[in-house]
Amino acid sequence: MADPKLMSFFEHLGDLRKKIVVSLIALSVIFVVAFNYSEYILQFIMFPLRYSLDFSVRDMYMHFIPQDKLHNTKLVFLGPAEGFWMNMKVAFVASLILSLPVIFQQFWSFIAPGLHSKEKKYVVPFVSVATGLFLVGASFCFFIVLPFAMGFLLTYKIGDFMMPMLSVGQYVDFCLKFILAFGAVFELPIIIVFLTRMGFVTPKTLAKNRKYAVLIAFIVAAALTPTPDIFNQTLMAVPMIILYEVGIFLSRIFLIRQKAE
Repeated sequence: MADPKLMSFFEHLGDLRKKIVVSLIALSVIFVVAFNYSEYILQFIMFPLRYSLDFSVRDMYMHFIPQDKLHNTKLVFLGPAEGFWMNMKVAFVASLILSLPVIFQQFWSFIAPGLHSKEKKYVVPFVSVATGLFLVGASFCFFIVLPFAMGFLLTYKIGDFMMPMLSVGQYVDFCLKFILAFGAVFELPIIIVFLTRMGFVTPKTLAKNRKYAVLIAFIVAAALTPTPDIFNQTLMAVPMIILYEVGIFLSRIFLIRQKAE
């Protein structure tokens, strides 16, 4: 077997193809299982529409309560195949999330030849943290952001003369885009640490350009959110700014440990 550090460009492409194939196989196998439960997944996705988060900082409690105006809302489909394709879509996204450990492991094995010997052993922490951050971001979106967004967008100034009638395609697309976007955004600390490891940025540079990061956060939020309103963009931009600060903190710790070694 050739030394990974001496592999040619085409050999690297061949290795990348193998990693992609393994990831696709894992995705396909999990998709077959997830599709059998797509109806239950679709029902679960109705949660942000029917419930909202009620909390009090003073009384220290947090629980979900039914949305009075939306709890009995049912989704409709406007085309013969729309219901079927929505089952396919939710099954695919569920299988993508469940196969993330395999995908991240394959990504790590692809970049591992360029790492130091001490860094190669961090495959388990990397896969665990990367998967965990995505799940935290997706959960934050599903249980906090989406119920809040639904409650605001579908009940604000509708009075008694308007009633929301949502197609399953529009609702599912709205939710899944938000969930995937938040999951990806929550990977920001890992991306910052990786860029620090490669020498592209330093914690000092990141802190110095904090104001530009805030601007970029809102631009990225505007591009990723499925609606053009500032309300939903803010719901994504604020966590991005917080994660940016977390990334700076972690990159400082990484550099301190690197110098100690």
